Amino acid sequence: MILKHLIINNFKNISSADITFSTNINGLIGNNGMGKSNLLDAIYYLSFCRSFNGMLDRQLITNGESFMMLHAQYDRAGTEEDIQFGFTPGRKKSLKRKGKEYSKLSQHIGLFPLVLIAPQDINLITGTSEDRRLFIDRIISQSDKIYLENLIKYNQLLEQRNKLLRDRQTNAVLYEAIEMQMQIAANYIAKARLAFVEKFAPIFNEYYNSITDSTEKVSLKYVTTLLDSENTLLKQFESCRRKDEAVCHTTVGIHRDDIDMQLNDMPVKRVASQGQCKSYVISMRLAQYDFLRQSTNLHPLLLLDDIFDKLDSTRVERIIDLVAGDKFGQIFITDTNRSHLDSIMQHIDSDYKIWDVKNGQFNLISQ
Repeated sequence: MILKHLIINNFKNISSADITFSTNINGLIGNNGMGKSNLLDAIYYLSFCRSFNGMLDRQLITNGESFMMLHAQYDRAGTEEDIQFGFTPGRKKSLKRKGKEYSKLSQHIGLFPLVLIAPQDINLITGTSEDRRLFIDRIISQSDKIYLENLIKYNQLLEQRNKLLRDRQTNAVLYEAIEMQMQIAANYIAKARLAFVEKFAPIFNEYYNSITDSTEKVSLKYVTTLLDSENTLLKQFESCRRKDEAVCHTTVGIHRDDIDMQLNDMPVKRVASQGQCKSYVISMRLAQYDFLRQSTNLHPLLLLDDIFDKLDSTRVERIIDLVAGDKFGQIFITDTNRSHLDSIMQHIDSDYKIWDVKNGQFNLISQ
């Protein structure tokens, strides 16, 4: 899949941009805060209908402006695709594909697969279990629409159950009606997550070994209480009812699941250095790319946002060798150091483009 052309109006600090991309590698050079990551966020938005850093839509509009607009042209599996997004505060946001507006934004998820590697990925190790669940959910949702439907349904039911708890509702029938539906959705989600991690972990191991060239042992394991046939979600709800009523929220369920991440049989969070942590999460993202490439039969867009910081030169060189290979498709790279991009360009035979970025303006300096 190729992003050929992008027009931006009033997105963060990018008031206006009209960019035609290389089909291979696109480099963005500039100091921090100039707009490099904002361009990647606009591309990310067109795949996921949201900002990668969780900002609200109204916060994405350029200061002093009343709307934002994104218009992109893709080559998707040999077919020309046109995506338009528009948002004005107080109105429903609009996303159109080939001029036809989606009735539900969830219908768009997965059609234009994308993998972003960014500094905040370290939260996969240092953050909460929610960060790790989101990692799983966003990958599976791009290739399994039924998973996404069940996930949306489960979260809606979870909110309904939590509202009953907050309202001090004591009617057991109301709880049971919600909980039976939650169990059906949760069973599908848990099985899909387990199957994903079992398939994903060996791919992750290969990438980690390629980047580090070490004997370090890494592992990923899905942690859930739901797949025990003797301890169904309904039984867990029943046993925790009094506790849930006391704290006014649901304390059991697939929204509490996690990924156990280890290095040499110890929690990564406790024993890994900065370089090891960064290699760990970059390997997870590159494995995500492989998984999506296989499950969607498309080459996802690969966005690398300032990923070389805190990595030694050997690991940087190995990552460059990996992403410059035939396995990856179109790539977008931001950096404050042009030498990294020059190193990448030395490894490729096809076309590339590099822009200098200042205050939301993009000046093509090399191609």
